Parts: sequence; structure tokens; C-alpha cells
Amino acid sequence: MSDIHALSGAYAVDALDETERTEFERHLAECAACRAEVASFHETTSLVAETETETPPDSLRQGVLSGISQIRPLPPETSETSETPETPPTPAASEPADQVAVRRRRLPTLLVAAAAVVLIAFGAVLWHPWQHDTTSPADQVLQAADAVRITEPVPGGGELTLVRSPSLHQAVLVGRDVPAAPAGKTYQMWLQQPGEAMVSAGLMPDADEPTVLDGDAATAAAAAVSVEPAAGSQQPTTDPIALFTLSPGSSGSSGNDGA
Repeated sequence: MSDIHALSGAYAVDALDETERTEFERHLAECAACRAEVASFHETTSLVAETETETPPDSLRQGVLSGISQIRPLPPETSETSETPETPPTPAASEPADQVAVRRRRLPTLLVAAAAVVLIAFGAVLWHPWQHDTTSPADQVLQAADAVRITEPVPGGGELTLVRSPSLHQAVLVGRDVPAAPAGKTYQMWLQQPGEAMVSAGLMPDADEPTVLDGDAATAAAAAVSVEPAAGSQQPTTDPIALFTLSPGSSGSSGNDGA
């Protein structure tokens, strides 16, 4: 390879093929200058990775693009140029070989730095999951400041807890050590508004997983859970395994709402 020193920038950003990488790493073990240059590139890319996303002003974008356009690549070397007497020597040809090598090594550095600035300027570096609200609907109810909890034992073992947030108008059912529903059956949740019959609030295939009830839990007078066919029922077909009496709109402390 004519100038292996020029590969330090490409090596730092993992842009070499397997053959070039192997040859450059052998060279790297013997060349302190290239090791220092690679370390500098790694430091630049790590600073980019730590930068938070921001929307840059238009002037920054224009400045970056203008700066990149001013980076002039070296002209290609050909044997014909040196053999043709009529062609005047180019500035690169009249320079000492060590200065040409230095210019070649600077070009990857400029390209890496320009790429880093572009990434920062256009906000494409990192996406921080913690900057977005990923709380599930069930967790929002469980963590609500006005959450009220009611726990009822389940025949056959375990218990079911209803957690209701009047401000969110939602409720969550979660079990502990509740046995699985019989084969071909499932647990179905119900809500009852004042003066009305029970209506389905959704299925709960796994009683130990927090499940949000469908419907307005803030105005409900009661909630229940029964064992129903796997596809669910329009109305309860069995006696409830847990019945929760509610006081519509209340937001008291933990405990039974209306019992």
C-alpha cells in the first residue's frame, strides 16, 4: 500500500475492508503517529455520541455545507503526468514527498470532523428514550396520586386488587397467586354504573398481569370478575369470583371504597 498512514481516519470510523484493516493494524503496532491520530479520531466520535439532539439554526446548516464544499481533494497521481514534458508540474508534484504525505493524512481528518459537525447540526446523533413518556396506561393508574386500592380474596387461592384513579377515570385489576382459568375459559372483568346492569370491561387472560378495565371507572358503582368462555360473554354467566363495591368519584386512601 503506497501510503498506509492515510488510512487512519477510515480505520477510526470502521470504513476499511478486512484486508485493509488487517494490514493497517499491523502497521499501527509500529507507528506511534498513527496510533495518536486514531486516538484523536476516537475522541472526536465519542464527543459526538455524547451530544444531545438540538434543532440548529439555518445559518449553522449553511455554514457547514459551505465549509464542506471548500475541502479540495488531492488530484489523482498518474504516470502520464510525470512523463509528459509539455505538462507543467502541479503544486503537489513539486512538493517534497513528506509534505504530500502530510496533506493526504489531513484530508481524512477534515472529512471526519465535517461529518461530526453535520451529525450534530442535523440532530441525528442520539435518541434518548428517557426524554419520552413511555409509562403504560396501567402504570399511570397504579402510580396516580389519587389511586385507591381494594383487595378481595379469590376462591381457590390468591387475591385480586382493583386500583382506581378517579382523575384518570380508569381502573386496573391485578392478581397475586390467582390460579389460571380452567381450559377453554378466561377471566372477564365487569363494570356497573349506578342503576344499570354489569357491562363487560374486557378480558383478563393472565390475572397476575395488570389489566386496564374498559369504561369509566370514576363513575362506576361496582366492578367484578367472573370466569367466562374464552371468547367472553355479553353478560356474566357465572357468579363473580371477586366483587368490588365502589363509591363513584371518591378518591380516598388505600382500602375498600365502599365496603
